[in-house]
Amino acid sequence: MADPKDRAPADHPVEPQPVSLMLLMPNMVTLIGMSFGLTAIRFAIEGRFSAAVLLILLAGLADGLDGLLARRLRAESAMGAQLDSLSDFLCFGIAPAILIYQIHLTPVGGIGWIFALLFAAATCLRLARFNVMSGAADTTREAKRHFIGVPAPAGAFLGLLPVFLTLAGLTAPGDAPYLVAIWMALVGVLMISKLKTLSPRTVKVPRRLVAVFLFATVILIGLSFTRPWYILVVIALAYLATVLHAIIRARGQLFR
Repeated sequence: MADPKDRAPADHPVEPQPVSLMLLMPNMVTLIGMSFGLTAIRFAIEGRFSAAVLLILLAGLADGLDGLLARRLRAESAMGAQLDSLSDFLCFGIAPAILIYQIHLTPVGGIGWIFALLFAAATCLRLARFNVMSGAADTTREAKRHFIGVPAPAGAFLGLLPVFLTLAGLTAPGDAPYLVAIWMALVGVLMISKLKTLSPRTVKVPRRLVAVFLFATVILIGLSFTRPWYILVVIALAYLATVLHAIIRARGQLFR
């Protein structure tokens, strides 16, 4: 009879190897961004609109940081990609829709809510298409120069333009609700379109303008503490200009 000590350890489950904390960092940052987005919804419902906008912007920073960390740490995973997509839907689809509805669309009630739903649905469709295309993405140099459609974070930023105008004191809450509703629909269309929009990763600064760019960054940071909402309006309009330029170049072939 064999000694029990000599028995193969098949009856004993193998303990899983511990995971490095650094490999968990991207998903942790994603969950932090999700928390920002969810808290932004709470603040929007409570009428704390400035704080809600700030949290959505912080969620955008977290969204950029988690992807960067995943690539740098080689911690990319299928679960991380799905987690990031779900967080993006919450932060850049649901949270902006509720915030815009609370500030501008409540005067028209159900009609305003329909457009809020359309904006959130467009964000969801945009993210779903991105997930499907990511497995068979075009890896050519030309493809890497553009996004297909306006990305969800940029779409949220554009959608929040009426909120920026209100917080800057240029418009009042509830002004032109139908115009705001149409604006949300247009941004939703841009998100799900096949328009080739600019990718920030491909933007290059000429060497002779590097110093100017750095000084402009310092000025921008300084103004963000004194005129933050005006700065956000200017940035949103500048990005909108790049989108309009892309539309002109597309020559009506957005959905071909």
